[in-house]
Amino acid sequence: MLESVTSLDVEERQRLEPHDALETKMEVVGLDAWYSTKQALVDVNLNVRSNKVTAIIGPSGCGKSTLIRCLNRMHELVPGSRVTGSVLLDGKNIYGSDLDAVDVRRRVGMVFQKPNPFPNMSIADNVTAGLKLAGVKDESSMKEVERRTLERVGLWDEVKDDLKRSGASLSGGQQQRLCIARALAIEPEVLLMDEPCSALDPTATAKIEQLITSLKQTYTVVIVTHNMQQAARIADYTAFMYLGKLIEYDETTTLFENPRQELTERYITGKFG
Repeated sequence: MLESVTSLDVEERQRLEPHDALETKMEVVGLDAWYSTKQALVDVNLNVRSNKVTAIIGPSGCGKSTLIRCLNRMHELVPGSRVTGSVLLDGKNIYGSDLDAVDVRRRVGMVFQKPNPFPNMSIADNVTAGLKLAGVKDESSMKEVERRTLERVGLWDEVKDDLKRSGASLSGGQQQRLCIARALAIEPEVLLMDEPCSALDPTATAKIEQLITSLKQTYTVVIVTHNMQQAARIADYTAFMYLGKLIEYDETTTLFENPRQELTERYITGKFG
């Protein structure tokens, strides 16, 4: 039950937050989320640092995916869902009446667990689909974006001679990199990734992890992962969630080597979850 984990008071939240001078790109404040009558998130407070990789870990059903879907207003697309609290992007609440959800999702892109290239589109058209929806028509500009983003995800040399081929014909790892290229083509500020390697083999996973590490030079990245070793390899910060609540959030090395909370220690040492 959610009630089995007590709410954190203000002093405790401050103690659990990393203390550094890095710029905050997104700030989650008092976030609660529901699916109909079922509460999935309870009073989540989290600062996402600019140009860093933040991993969200925790057992299945703890609210990881719900949290990142709230970061770009995708949660509200689920019938009967609702959100209270605030999610600030550069200090402005994305749930405010003056911000359009479509614009939020352009600024905060998402890559899903299962690669989902548009099956009836070519590799090239998959990359530029978002640009076309936004009304971009200049062919030379789109071709430049195709090349730049496919190079960025390490896919250009593998597909450059066959860009008219269906995106769905690629391998699983290639499809996921194509989906990342599609997300990057519209130039988001934040990239959310929901277990992007869970369906991939070790070789493809290694390529995605290398890509994530390079992306933080330009983007702020938030990744949900069930793989604690992956979080340790690629994340600068890690948040541990349990039963819809944020239990602990710190620099990744500190959280894994010296967790403050007993629940965190039990999870990372394999005693539950």
